[in-house]
Amino acid sequence: MNNITVTRRRNALALFQSFAEEALATGTPPKGLEQSFAQKLEISPSMWSQIKSSRPIGDKMARQIEQHCGKPAGWLDEERESAGLTPAEQHFLALALQAWRSTNSAGRKTLRELLKNGLTRN
Repeated sequence: MNNITVTRRRNALALFQSFAEEALATGTPPKGLEQSFAQKLEISPSMWSQIKSSRPIGDKMARQIEQHCGKPAGWLDEERESAGLTPAEQHFLALALQAWRSTNSAGRKTLRELLKNGLTRN
């Protein structure tokens, strides 16, 4: 993959992350957010799934995504610095740290195994 492909995908995923966080903050259930985002972009859920995993985002699609997300033309093509942890990531890390600190070595071993098992399933 060339850099523009990676950059566009990373930025499109960031747009979805923002969309999902805003929706969840207003009480929208998580089920169906992918479909809702695809609808916002005026593409099929299947197309969004392909974009997330491997399909390159062409110029026409990039401009369409930018337009429907209220971004200026070329926004998807620009490298961005990581904005740091999202509020959801911060919340998860705080919960993980609380669980880690509140248990003994056997509990910590179990936590590590749960995380490793969860990662190998994906």
